Amino acid sequence: MVHGTDRASVVSSLFLSNTQSALGRLGLLVNAPVKVALLIETSNAYARGLLRGVVSYIREHRSWSLYLSEHNRGDRPPRWLARWKGHGIIARIENASIAQALRRVRLPIVDVSAARLIPSLPWFETDDGAIAHLAADHLLERGFNYLAYAGDGRFNWSNWRGEHFQHRVRAAGRECFLYRPTKGFALDDEEQVDDLAQWIQALPRPVGVMACYDFRGQQVLDACRRTGIAVPDEVAVIGVDNDDLLCELSDPPLSSVIPNTHRTGYEAARLLDEMMSGKSVKGETHLIPPLGIATRQSTDVLAIHDRNVARAVHFIRQNACHGIKVKDVLKAVPHSRTLLEGRFKKLIGRTPHEDILRVRLDRVKQLLTETDLPLEQIAERAGFPHVEYLSVAFRREVGMPPSQFRAKNRP
Repeated sequence: MVHGTDRASVVSSLFLSNTQSALGRLGLLVNAPVKVALLIETSNAYARGLLRGVVSYIREHRSWSLYLSEHNRGDRPPRWLARWKGHGIIARIENASIAQALRRVRLPIVDVSAARLIPSLPWFETDDGAIAHLAADHLLERGFNYLAYAGDGRFNWSNWRGEHFQHRVRAAGRECFLYRPTKGFALDDEEQVDDLAQWIQALPRPVGVMACYDFRGQQVLDACRRTGIAVPDEVAVIGVDNDDLLCELSDPPLSSVIPNTHRTGYEAARLLDEMMSGKSVKGETHLIPPLGIATRQSTDVLAIHDRNVARAVHFIRQNACHGIKVKDVLKAVPHSRTLLEGRFKKLIGRTPHEDILRVRLDRVKQLLTETDLPLEQIAERAGFPHVEYLSVAFRREVGMPPSQFRAKNRP
């Protein structure tokens, strides 16, 4: 990570290989570094993921001198920006003052904030619809008939996630509840936890709750603890951002959707590099899908009253990647195939065969994204009998071959 203070005289520079050819494209002096300002906070996991993506890009390509001021989300623009002589900017444009300052700058700029305060700029953002769908499906798979969303109305991304979450839940025929604060609260206001506690106490239970991000998820867990509500048996909670430290410090540890911040930062840097080389870019929108879900104790539950179906689901989750078939599920859960499939379809929305395939494909996605394993080894580890079957099933269910999925989700 590159750090600095809010003064132009104190700068952290990062120099990498391929300098001469990269700078030659800009028509700059061979020894003069490309100067890029990063108006991105370092105070949260999401922003730090963006910065790691930017660093990965420049390590693979050209030398940049990075200007990064210590500031928090939504702070005013740094004082050095007005007199800064650089070549490009990647910014989280979170408020009107930063937007106003950047409108005066005649440089290539890429926006990585959901606020979208300068629509004419190219814009990179996590796909909030895909995030909400992942969270909703995660809770629906656990059999909840009641679901709820705890958002933060100050942020576009929270409102978008809430809308998509509602649509997904209602499309599944389930009831969805929304948290509406009784008043405006500061970010760390303890009264907000009490307000959340009152809301949760009024919800039908058991209920699955999506929090708009991990900090809100931690607040929901605190509210449950204050009121003696059992997690995950009565209330299951999932957040967004997968801030490892925050999630593990939560009680119980918080499940979370994993946004692909690394790819978001990497692609933003790639586009800025092209813009600094002369490419003309208008207000394009680039939505980056999430990587998956980190399941922890806060959603480790099955809210299914049918014990045989619950046992079957648990057996599939534990053994799907070991090459099991439906007949193995029937051995673990003494039921006729017709009866189990009917109950399974009614309560889970899938047949046991479809659920086995879903678990395997989720494992394939994880291995494609997080490892360099060849497809043959991935097929073996995910429980597919051979790589051809994996490829056909993956293309049919995901809409693209595994190689394309890997290319899209890893820089």
